[in-house]
Parts: sequence; C-alpha cells; structure tokens
Amino acid sequence: MSIFSRRRSAFTLIELLVVIAIIAILIALLVPAVQKVRAAAARTQCVNNLKNLGLAVHSYHDVFKQIPPNAKSISYSWAGDSVQLGPNTWTWIARILPYIEQGPLASQYNIPTGTLGNAQAGLATIIPVLICPTAGDSPNPATDWPNISGISMGITNYKGVSGCNWAWSSNAAWNFNDTAKGNNGLDNGNGIFYRSDGGRKLTLTGISDGTSNTLMIGESYHTASADNKADQHCGGWAYPNYVNATCAIPLNFVDTYSTSYGDWGNRYSFHSKHEGGGNFALADGTVRFVSNSITYTTYQAASTHANGEVATLDP
Repeated sequence: MSIFSRRRSAFTLIELLVVIAIIAILIALLVPAVQKVRAAAARTQCVNNLKNLGLAVHSYHDVFKQIPPNAKSISYSWAGDSVQLGPNTWTWIARILPYIEQGPLASQYNIPTGTLGNAQAGLATIIPVLICPTAGDSPNPATDWPNISGISMGITNYKGVSGCNWAWSSNAAWNFNDTAKGNNGLDNGNGIFYRSDGGRKLTLTGISDGTSNTLMIGESYHTASADNKADQHCGGWAYPNYVNATCAIPLNFVDTYSTSYGDWGNRYSFHSKHEGGGNFALADGTVRFVSNSITYTTYQAASTHANGEVATLDP
C-alpha cells in the first residue's frame, strides 16, 4: 500500500469557518434559552419565598390572633432603639422567625422579646427565604443604613405593604392624603404593615377590602452604591424602618429626581428585577405577579386594607 493512501486529509479553511459559524449559531440559540430558564427558576423561587412568608403571617395570626406588628415607636438612632424592649421595637419579620424555620435564631438571641442591642450579632444573619435570587444584593449583610450606619444587618428583599397615603414624593401626583389616616404612610399607613404599627391590632377579619384583593408583601432590593436605582431603606430584616414600603410610588419607579439616598420620599417603594413587574403576596396567602402596566389607581386600591375599594389585579 502506498504511503500516500494512508495520509489523512486535513480540514480546509472554508470547512473550518463553516464549523465555527455553526457553533456560533448554536450558542446564539442556546444562550437566550438558558437565560429564560434561569429567569423562570428565579421567579419561581421568589414566588415560593413569598408563599412561605404569607403562610408564616397566617401561622402567627393563628397563634396570636393578629397580624404580626412592627414597632410601637422608633427613635431613628441605634442608641435609642437598641435598648427598647421587644414590644416597642422589632419588625413583623422578626416576629415570624419561628414560622420560617428560624426558631433557633429567635431563641438564641431572644427575638423579639429582648432588645436589638443584645441581639446585635444575630441581626447579621442572612435568612434564605428573605432573599430573591434576582435581586443581586451586595454586600449582604449590609452596614450602610440611614440613621444607624455601621450596624450589620441581613437584608430582606420582601417588604410589608403600607398602603398609599404619602406626603414626601417630589411628584405631587404621588402624594395622597387618606382622610381617615392622614398622609403619614410611614407611621399611620392604610395598608397591612407600616413601621410603627405596633400600637394597632389588625386581624384578618379587619381586612375588610378582602384578603384576596389586598396586597400584603412585595419585593424590593437594596444596593450599597449611590445610584438612582437604589433603595437604601430596603431592608435590614430586624429594623422597622426598612421592612415596609408604599404603593403611592408606582411599581419599579426609577428615581430621576436625585442621586442621593436622602431622597427617600421617591424610593420607599417596591422594586423588582423580574422582567415586566414584580411578585406580591396577597393577604389570603396567594402570590400574584403584578405587571408594570397596572393602572396607578388599581395599584393604590389594592394596597389598602379597609378603604372600600374593589381592586382587580392583573391575571
């Protein structure tokens, strides 16, 4: 046999280019599909987190015959708030720790009966059910909190709905005065949670607009960089100022009025990195995806718990 008959022919340049082009096309087709699968998985995990939080709120209600409250008052300083006993401080999230598989954490640091100061080491705990996989929070735990800077706290991407009465936005159209409550949505909200609701006892039967029509918990995210998408008031899970938000500001609004964290009046709201909207737990424990296209009137109506509106949310 001739030596020439055993020689293998190599790829030509054209053949090599064709193979490379085919591989490039396959990658271009595959990457978006993988991204869609990842996005769907992240959205599913977020929905499951909210379902667990909604169930925990109901479990707390079954035991204590009320929605888990936040603080009775806040002094907005670590020196003042860290020494307050449990009934006067802590958050609705801190009170449901035993119902989200965090009973040992609650027991170890005497949460929510003891003081924030005595539980300081525990405040830095990162609780998996409070983290949306799309939020991309960094760092976690964080220390860059307004009023109590330097205190390390684990982040929550889920905040209680405070309603729609508001007074501090740079956009006057978003400042709504609830005549029964006044427009102080921080400390006298017309939603299920607000930061100093500890002096009010709310039950499920008190949600007269209907538990299937009322938003209870929504998404947000915290960023440590001073950009105009950040919401620094979201959210150390143990501090009442950081676990609630208003629906007076439209869903996923990006603040263009200021690049300062001090412009909280346009940021104390709900933000999601899920495309097209955000997930919310309703008061009945179900979870709905609320579209960015929801009308402002409907969004407001769905955020109040006893104002007599009938809100039809996105299907």
